[in-house]
Parts: sequence; C-alpha cells; structure tokens
Amino acid sequence: MLEERIKQELKDIVGPENFTEARIDMVSYAYDAMGAKGRPDCAVWVTSTDQVSAIMQLATREKIPVTPRAAGTGIAGMAVPTRGGIVMDVMRMNRILEINVEDRVCVVEPGVVYADLQKALAPHGFTLPTEPGSSVASAIGGNVATNAGGLKGAKYGTTKDYVLGLVVVLPDGRVMKTGTRTMKTSSGYNLTQLFVGSEGTLGIITEITLKVVPLARRTATALGLFDSLEDAGRAVTRTMSSGVVPSVMEVMGRYLIQAINEGTDLQLPEVNTMLLVETEGYTRAEADAQMERVVEIFKDNGASDVKRAETEAERADLWAARKSTYPVTARLNNSILVEDVTVPMSKLAELFREFEKVVAQYDLKVAMCAHAGDGNFHPLITFDSRDPEMVERVEKANDALFRMAIAMGGTITGEHGIGTMKAKYMTMEHGEIAMDVMRTIKRALDPHNIMNPGKMDLNG
Repeated sequence: MLEERIKQELKDIVGPENFTEARIDMVSYAYDAMGAKGRPDCAVWVTSTDQVSAIMQLATREKIPVTPRAAGTGIAGMAVPTRGGIVMDVMRMNRILEINVEDRVCVVEPGVVYADLQKALAPHGFTLPTEPGSSVASAIGGNVATNAGGLKGAKYGTTKDYVLGLVVVLPDGRVMKTGTRTMKTSSGYNLTQLFVGSEGTLGIITEITLKVVPLARRTATALGLFDSLEDAGRAVTRTMSSGVVPSVMEVMGRYLIQAINEGTDLQLPEVNTMLLVETEGYTRAEADAQMERVVEIFKDNGASDVKRAETEAERADLWAARKSTYPVTARLNNSILVEDVTVPMSKLAELFREFEKVVAQYDLKVAMCAHAGDGNFHPLITFDSRDPEMVERVEKANDALFRMAIAMGGTITGEHGIGTMKAKYMTMEHGEIAMDVMRTIKRALDPHNIMNPGKMDLNG
C-alpha cells in the first residue's frame, strides 16, 4: 500500500481528478484482454511529458513500481501490474500533433487510437499500414511498445518499420528524444528501435514520429478454399516466393469457419481451410494481374475453388468474416488462448501439419488462424479454465507449439509480445549471452527495477 503522502504528491502532479484508488478502477486495471491478473495500488491519468517525468522521479525516489498502460488490448500481460504500485494510463495523451505528407510523417501522442489516426490520414491519401487486429481500440503507444503487427504484415511489415523517432521518459525521470523525422539516418546507436517492443520495461513513450505511406488506389480480394491446412500453407509459401507480394494473406481453419457461421449470418463454405488474399496496385489492372497469379498458384496447390469478390459489399463480407475471429471463438467456451508463433515461410505448411497432430493428441478444440503472408500463426485454443485436467492439456499443447516454432527457426511471438504470459519461455528462444545483454541494458536504465517489473524474464 502506498503512503498517504505519496498519494498526495501524485494528486499534486496530475490533479485529484486524474488520480484513482477506487476498487472498481483497480479491478479494471488488473486485467488485459487475455485475463492476466495483477492489481495496482493506484492509477494516474497523465496528460503531458512533464507529468510523466515528475511521476517517474517520485517513483525512483520511493522505489515504487510503475506499469505503463494504453488501451489494454494486449494479450500477454505486459500492461498488468505484477508488484502493485502505480498504473500510468496514457490514454488521455491522445493528440495527433502533426500530419505532414510532404515529409511523409505524422507525430502522435501514445494514447491515439490506431483507427482514429487512420481516419485522420485518409483525407490526405496516406496510411499507417500495420493494421493490428484490434485496430478499432488499440493505441499507438501500445503498438510501439509491443511492436504490433497485423493483417497487412505480408507486404508492409510491423510497427518497427514505421517508427522514426520517440520522446521517452526514462525510469529516473529524464526525458530523451531519439531518432529523426527523416527517412534514413546512420547517426549513433539506434535508440529508437531499442524502445520499440520493449514493453515499457525501459521507459515510457510520450511522443511518436511515424513514417506514413500512400493509400492503395485499387485492391483485388479473393477467398481460396482448400481441403487441408497443409495445402493452404504450401500455397502461401509458393505465393510469397513467386514475385507477387499480397497485402493480405490470412488463413482460417475448419473449426473457425464453423464458429463464424454459428456466430454470424455470413454463411461461409464449410471447407477445411480458407485463405483470404488481397492484392493492391496503382491501377485496377495492376491489382488484378497480381491476383490472377495468386489464383493460379492456389489452384496448382490444391484449392478446390477460388472466389473473387466482385463488389465492395462482397469484399466487406470477407473482411467481416476475418475480423469476427476472436469474438465468435470466444463464445465457444469460457476461456480462450490466442497464440502467436512465427516461422520462416518455407516452414509454414510443416508447422500447420505438426500442430494439427498436437491438437489431436491433446483432444482440444482449436480455431486455426494466421497472418500467413509473414509466417505468423495464431491458433485460438478454446477450453474450460475450471477444468484442471483440460488446462494441463492446453499448457502441454502450448509448450509443444513453442518448441516446434523454435526448432523450425522461428519465434515464440510475432506481434503479441512476451509480457508475463511467455516470460518463462524467453530462454527457449534467446541464448544465455543474449539474455545477459538484455538484462544488462535493463539494469543500466532501470537499476531499481521499477519500470514494468516482472515482464520478459528480465530479472523482474
């Protein structure tokens, strides 16, 4: 519990209206979107870099843990306190400070919601193309802190590819500016990328300079139907090595398709596997030419049918199916685990095949889903968390999935981050020397371990 004098000092910094220790708020801040648990002692809503700096100076002096939090849409526990302390909510720092299409940059505060930034960029003909699955709710600060990816990673990459510069408040309250607003720089250590994906363990991001790109003028959308997940995986691999780079390449498995049909009125064909694909171009002819090549590859690799979206309404239906994945699957049992491994493209079909064996071995219901264009596999494991035996089976399947991904040269997380949920697996992917270097950086910047402790197995 925090002393009253500390609570008063926090109120003096942010104002009494921006401080809370109400039980209902503490319960709200004890969860993220996946249900990780850890209750703070209090929370503050910050509105400026100066406030963040003052709070961090106080926290360092008093050795109080601080957990940064944006929209809380994460599913690995990185925004959930592990040692009480202060939750620092940045969602009231939500201004778009600048949009400059001549320089192809925008500058935002961390609480700006991704979808709101897209709406602001669209009239200028530009976009931030990372498109996380939680785009209607997730905040840019959280996207940067987790290096979020999303539906268009196949062509456009992840958040790190668009962050040019940051303003960061360090654990001792010092304010640091990193990077530039230029398209390239080779000046000094790349401190910007050190903080991208650091999950709030090294500092608190209060301003972000992002590269933006022109909106695609024309798109072509299609749905490939396959009798096996492995055939679909092979089609993805062949497509991505063909010279065509789709902007979207999404896998949906049989159990997920059934859940979508039960939970919506979309009435998708109930096949084993679907591949949603989209190509882009400056002209319709360019987008269509790419799609024709993709359709040819799909058919050569076992597609029983390929359905083209002929109208915008048909395209919207296909996207509605993909974006309904989490809510329709979440209804199937009282708990859901959304996983996030990534493997080299050449290993994707093998991963699908081997994980299907694991699912059968442990008798689980799993909705198979993937950002397949960049090798990012998202199995959604549904289970009853009140059943200890079932929970144990889920944990064993999850462990097997991680081990398969690492053995194939992959990673235990492509975009969701480590947080608390995967902290114990860090050494599976990273060697002793790499972990030592990460921990050395953590100690150098945060010697008192107050900055989001307990995350990523950094001696927290």
